[in-house]
Amino acid sequence: MPSSSTLPRRELANAIRALSMDAIQKSNSGHPGAPMGMADIAQVLWTDFLKHNPTNPEWADRDRFILSNGHGSMLIYSLLHLTGYDLSIDDIKSFRQLHSKTPGHPELGYTPGVETTTGPLGQGLTNAIGMAIAEKTLAATFNKEGHEIVDHYTYTFLGDGCLMEGISHEACSLAGTLGLGKLIAFWDDNGISIDGDVDGWFTDDTPARFKAYGWHVISVDGHNPEEIKAAIIAGKAETTKPTMICCKTIIGFGSPAKQGTHDCHGAPLGADEIIATRKALGWNYGDFEIPADVYAGWDNKEQGQAAEKSWDEKFVAYATAYPELAAEYKRRISNELPANWEEKTSAYITDLQANQANIATRKASQNCIEVFGALLPELLGGSADLAPSNLTMWSGTKAITADDASGNYIHYGVREFAMTAIINGITLHRGFAPYGATFLMFMEYSRNALRMSALMKLRSIQVFTHDSIGLGEDGPTHQPVEQIASLRLTPNMNTWRPCDSVESAVAWKFAIESFDAPSSLIFSRQNLKPQARDTQQLADVAKGGYVLVDSATPAEIILIATGSEVQLAVDAAAELTTQGKAVRVVSIPCTEQFELQSADYKESVLPASVTKRVAIEAGIADYWYKYVGLNGAVIGMTTFGESAPAGELFEMFGFTVNNIVETANAL
Repeated sequence: MPSSSTLPRRELANAIRALSMDAIQKSNSGHPGAPMGMADIAQVLWTDFLKHNPTNPEWADRDRFILSNGHGSMLIYSLLHLTGYDLSIDDIKSFRQLHSKTPGHPELGYTPGVETTTGPLGQGLTNAIGMAIAEKTLAATFNKEGHEIVDHYTYTFLGDGCLMEGISHEACSLAGTLGLGKLIAFWDDNGISIDGDVDGWFTDDTPARFKAYGWHVISVDGHNPEEIKAAIIAGKAETTKPTMICCKTIIGFGSPAKQGTHDCHGAPLGADEIIATRKALGWNYGDFEIPADVYAGWDNKEQGQAAEKSWDEKFVAYATAYPELAAEYKRRISNELPANWEEKTSAYITDLQANQANIATRKASQNCIEVFGALLPELLGGSADLAPSNLTMWSGTKAITADDASGNYIHYGVREFAMTAIINGITLHRGFAPYGATFLMFMEYSRNALRMSALMKLRSIQVFTHDSIGLGEDGPTHQPVEQIASLRLTPNMNTWRPCDSVESAVAWKFAIESFDAPSSLIFSRQNLKPQARDTQQLADVAKGGYVLVDSATPAEIILIATGSEVQLAVDAAAELTTQGKAVRVVSIPCTEQFELQSADYKESVLPASVTKRVAIEAGIADYWYKYVGLNGAVIGMTTFGESAPAGELFEMFGFTVNNIVETANAL
């Protein structure tokens, strides 16, 4: 999409520099160095190559642009404003202010045209890799000869910090292995970070590193438009490898006193230096002033509308030739479930209640994937090198490779952090319902990407198996204790710990239907006994908490449990009943969903009048005092585990029927 502007490229690029330094100065906060240093690269990419439509930021076949070095957010805000997105000059002036469209780091949902929330370094790059995987896989699924309806690139800007973060190694190694030919990254090689000259702590041979990953590597002067343009052309010509364009730049380009130093990395230039910079750049305009011919040189509305119209015409031809595929593509891109989804999944859960087996919930999870995968072709699985333990593969599994991307499963290798952030990128792209898996203990490696999925309200599904000290002999390094509580404390994260096959199926169904929040599904290694439920109890599982066993008379004590400890609570209730106690057992597989229920429903499950309560979970104890009160009791973990067979550990830490009965009687 070549630019029709006759203005010098540097004049167009200087508009980014001016807007960036003005907005950051006005807010007295921000990072002017990266936007000013990468402005020339951005000008070439956005005016000569990027396929996008500012009047429809959600156009399905648009190129994706990710600013991984998100602290330089005024770069993307300037680009979106200049090219015609719904981002006014007043929005630019409101940079970093409350409820503005221009928050300190780019945030999904705040600014039209922002594809993902960036800021934690390395994750934007990894999201971009997920988007490139989605594009390649979707193209392999839907494109037919002469009908390339999925045909776009993923471009990402990144800085030294992104490359220093360990996630960049995990993700870029996998990107090279998968041969993501439509991924083009631009490294802002300016040699400066907040602490100063990076030569003191970052001396990697980055081009050699990426060549070793299997990337196509090009080095350019980041202020030479012709070199940048030639590099992008060469990157697009290489279809079997992702491309890294190493751009040697000057941070804060144009600032006479601060360019090339850390002084312009994370602080405003200052009023006097901005005057000097305007003079040095030959930018003879006032604060936030962009002349009409510069706006015209950047404007992409007409070109973008024409590009989308052309694609629409291609899709009409595709729909004529392949009507079923076209309908399926539209359904998946629109995040719509199949028409028979509710009927089939509800029937499966009902049948499961009548025919449960005594199996581990990780096996129950695999059974769900088998059923749901057949209904949902967009289900895209993966595991961080633990598929035989996580049980994430099913009879329809087909691995995605560099040569054949038409599969539905990614072997992530031992790359938990990258896996989770890649899944975020796949979700953001649309067209898939991705899930990943590892042991619950190793969600710690994924922690910040899990947080980002919750922050962005993404349908990201994480399978975590080996959920407690019940995994046994591997010992405390592998036994999760505080991880479930950590997940529950994350806003907008739904954390399910089911007690049997039925609760596992409800959890999976919920996760797939949850388009505005991620789900962590936590499963056991050991077999768990099926629980009996009537029709109402079965319906109440989806509410996150419900009465599983009740007394013939009003309860005087309530036992609350999740997962493998539910059976212990049921057995303890039976023993207490023989002693003449009126006992209720409440299963709470998902506290987040339980908290969303009406006050009347929660009162019906946990009546305030029953103050004698015992919570039982083989995780950190403190979380449960919100349900039992300070005068209640919690049988949980207050230390790390030990290395021993599971049965001995449950005995040692008090997860026994006798201890529950004694604790209840003590109340």
